[in-house]
Amino acid sequence: MKKILILCTGNSCRSIMAEGMINSRFAEIQAFSSGVKASGKVNENAKKILEQKNAWRDEYHSKTIDKVINQTFDLIITVCDNAKETCPIFPKAVKTIHIGFKDPDGSQFQEFETLWIEMENRLLPEIEKLL
Repeated sequence: MKKILILCTGNSCRSIMAEGMINSRFAEIQAFSSGVKASGKVNENAKKILEQKNAWRDEYHSKTIDKVINQTFDLIITVCDNAKETCPIFPKAVKTIHIGFKDPDGSQFQEFETLWIEMENRLLPEIEKLL
């Protein structure tokens, strides 16, 4: 099984949504998420869209990079510019790519729906191509 880490700043919206989307779509890939400076909570609208798409798992939570840094990943994807710029060096060499998305935090639910569609169109094809 391939392992992917989705990294953003707060680990409350984009990376959590990507984690849930990937885990619900690919049986042969296990996704994880973390934040450079985790907020400590999952955005309610991010959770709501994941629940609507049958992609929510109760174990999803906002966590910092130190919780996953010693795991082995096949691919790391940064989804915000701040995470791209501050992405730590992982102990084991791993391919890292950047696919940036606008942060919907503080926006109406419709922005989360728009982000979901954008992730389906931009993120999933890249994963299929690389893994």
